[in-house]
Amino acid sequence: MNIERRKPLTANVGVMSVGLDTYWKQFPGLLEKLTEKTKRLKTLLAQYSVSVIDFGMIDNASKAYTALPQMKAADLDLLLVDMVTYATSSTFGAIVREMQCPVVLVALQPTQAMDYAHGTTFMQLCNDDICSVPEFTGVAIRMGKPVADIIIGQLDGDDKAQEALAEWCRIAHARHDLRKARIGHMGHVLEAMLDMQTDPTAVTSTFGCHVVQCEPDEILREYTALADDTPEIQAMSSRILSFFDTPDPVSDPVTTKLTAPDLLTASKTAVALERFISAKQLDGLAYYYEAQPDTEMRKLVTNFIVGNSLLTAAGFPMCGEFDIKTCLAMLIMDRLEIGGSFAEFHPIDFVRDTVLVGHDGPHHLNIADRKPVLRSLKKYHGKPGSGAGVEFNIKTGPITMLSIGVKADGKFKFIIAEGESLKGPIPPTGNTNTHGKFLPDVRTFLARWCKEGPTHHFALGIGHHAASIAKLAASFGIEAVIVTEQK
Repeated sequence: MNIERRKPLTANVGVMSVGLDTYWKQFPGLLEKLTEKTKRLKTLLAQYSVSVIDFGMIDNASKAYTALPQMKAADLDLLLVDMVTYATSSTFGAIVREMQCPVVLVALQPTQAMDYAHGTTFMQLCNDDICSVPEFTGVAIRMGKPVADIIIGQLDGDDKAQEALAEWCRIAHARHDLRKARIGHMGHVLEAMLDMQTDPTAVTSTFGCHVVQCEPDEILREYTALADDTPEIQAMSSRILSFFDTPDPVSDPVTTKLTAPDLLTASKTAVALERFISAKQLDGLAYYYEAQPDTEMRKLVTNFIVGNSLLTAAGFPMCGEFDIKTCLAMLIMDRLEIGGSFAEFHPIDFVRDTVLVGHDGPHHLNIADRKPVLRSLKKYHGKPGSGAGVEFNIKTGPITMLSIGVKADGKFKFIIAEGESLKGPIPPTGNTNTHGKFLPDVRTFLARWCKEGPTHHFALGIGHHAASIAKLAASFGIEAVIVTEQK
């Protein structure tokens, strides 16, 4: 069962093709042939939920300078340079110097190999995609703006090239929302968690997104306006019961079977949350608030878990403990279409050489390996309150982790790792947990991870996507280390 996105994925992807204007009179029909190659590239991009802006053929320096203001006005998340034939770097230098988005050179030739026996210069020029790539990369480095990537392959029937295009479109999705998102920040950090402290101005400076300071009372206003028999609440309760299992407790005395009052509170809170984020036009929320005991505010703010898990799976990352850095990490994973659950390390299993990774919420329900479980919890350990808790383990197979730390100079750092999610029992505590296995062994991995200075939380996704996350980090000028690549 998948939860649909609240908003569709999108990004602005520019395409410019390059060539040499001298060729057009020398070889009639060549320009038209090369234009067809770019049309084919645009067709390939169309399946990836991006808005493609075609800046046409740039075949001399004058056209580059003319196109530059148009490119800057297009607010691009990614620029693809289609290397359809040889071109002088004067078509490129002024543009790459000014671009603030990743610039990727695309060298996809139409034929697998030239027909050497019948070869012509025309044929060669149609397949000269790689010819000026080193000239362009060299100039980009001289400009202090190295290209983000080079995609080399065939125009059709090339799975590796196709996946590279898809990867960069996913990165463009993440960049688009990181640059434009409104991320809510509500409440305060847990007094003891120094690693949670984050400067909102640093977030805007690094990523572009705006941090919206929110008040718990704004959600309470929505909550108290809802009568228990409101159709929205009844519909939410039905949705929750259809999506989650509600088994009997097993071994933990803190847990019980989901109670009717806890279901009602979770449903009412979920509806209030959705009303609140719509009113504030938010794209994510990091929060922590305790409120006074035995108040409606305490009941509300301690029962976000079910609603925030549904929202996280719908592409709206919600992050507890006021951890806006991990909220951004979750958004990144979601826009890369790999999930993004809120997680931290739990006990090590020295028998399996694994470590449990999970948290008490929120979670990306679309990456669960089975129907998620809801249990009533008599207490939330380490925090005030009680109510429904979400429990599942994520899909078995490859996983990726991303933690965003802060260095001594105040700049962000991406700490990334790849591993495997293994089948195995998890404690029936109303919390999410998964057996994570990492090379070379669990002790060495955990020591390496911790030494890189992560936030103790991280986003957890499926598949191996460390390279994509590192490319995204580079596009924002952020240091990134892939822990599991260390020897």
